[in-house]
Amino acid sequence: ITQGVAKPMNIIERGRKFLQSLQELAGRSAWDWKRCPKCGDTLTIKNGSYTRRPWYLDGRKPERVQRHWCHTCRSSYSEQSALLVRGSWYAREVHRAAVDHWQHVGTSLRRTAEVLRSWMGRQERWRLWRPLAPPSSEPCYLAASTVHRWLDGAGKSAQASVEGQLTGIQQTQVVGTDGLWAKLKGKTKRVVLLVVDSVSGLIYPPIVAKGEESAGAWQRLFERAKQAGLDMDALRGVTSDGAKGLLAYLRQKMQWVQQQRCTWHMWRNVGGTITRIADKAAEGLSDEAAAQMRKRVKDELSGLVHQIIDAQDYAQAEAALALLLAHPLGAPIGKVLNEEFDRLLVHLLDYCHGLQPVTPEWYWRDFRLRLSHGRNHRSDQRLERASLLWAIYHNFEPAQWRSERKRHYRYPGQSALAVAGAPPGQVSYLDALGV
Repeated sequence: ITQGVAKPMNIIERGRKFLQSLQELAGRSAWDWKRCPKCGDTLTIKNGSYTRRPWYLDGRKPERVQRHWCHTCRSSYSEQSALLVRGSWYAREVHRAAVDHWQHVGTSLRRTAEVLRSWMGRQERWRLWRPLAPPSSEPCYLAASTVHRWLDGAGKSAQASVEGQLTGIQQTQVVGTDGLWAKLKGKTKRVVLLVVDSVSGLIYPPIVAKGEESAGAWQRLFERAKQAGLDMDALRGVTSDGAKGLLAYLRQKMQWVQQQRCTWHMWRNVGGTITRIADKAAEGLSDEAAAQMRKRVKDELSGLVHQIIDAQDYAQAEAALALLLAHPLGAPIGKVLNEEFDRLLVHLLDYCHGLQPVTPEWYWRDFRLRLSHGRNHRSDQRLERASLLWAIYHNFEPAQWRSERKRHYRYPGQSALAVAGAPPGQVSYLDALGV
């Protein structure tokens, strides 16, 4: 009789299992520790102890660790604590605070280590906060390299959780894609590519590639998303910029998927053309007349482009395109928009309901705070682990309740997992990473 392969746990189930293991470890009694973890026998005796002096957030404390000896398997073992990390000078709460400080605050590794040192050792910035406090008896020497090592370890956990990471979590049939360039050691350039669910905002595990013009890079990205739980056969629409590699991949492997051309990138492309046309139309005029001419041309051309890109149906867009092509100065822009016409309006199709007309460009706003232009990561592998860590953080982190003047949230107070119908509850991204 052959046994079936165990189904991989998704990221929430992993976090829940880790949290339960910590709770069980914290709830173990003296009698529970008499049972040998290797053979399961209770024929054990106490076998001395040793003292550890880990750093907690409120300072350094001695911790006595009891050892036991098992007569059955003739081996020794030590009692474990949910508060401590094996082999580390710092308690679990310090590890978690360091990872969360860097992820959530978006500061540098050096400043993260400095703030934690200040708290733990009552030193450095603590002296600014509390000038009348007595001096610390023992300084803390937490370094940025140590924080970086913890972050990279969390990234390795994120990398190990790729398979089945979002399995069983509700997903739509439309996604958005985008890439962000980073500089590594030796001025090496790499691009981080990601796939985002257009409705819930779930980020599938990203990859790091040498460029975005190769179909192979996009194939790796979608294969990783499939490994994480994306149903490729059900996919209907993809929003992207003008990357030729993605278009080639869709034509070769996913002919049934419609590509929506990002309207924000299209505006960026035609905006320069509108400015050049307006400047040329104002040549030879006086300053005031030239300014009026430039404004009039820009307003006319921009208005027609708006009617095409922001059209509510195909008929309205076709009528606006005809007006743009008939405009004395609109032929160059009309030609460009005519070539991309069908791909600009894919989001209006019922087949691609929920597809966003713009790429998930805003997701990089938070990632850039932690990227440091890639210098902290130095290699492709470390950059990819950092991006995988950030993606899990984003999926668990709820959006803020209040909108800003220029920034609004579609689902205020909810995380991407909650919008997808799988609220993590008490499970945090740190639990999911096993920190």
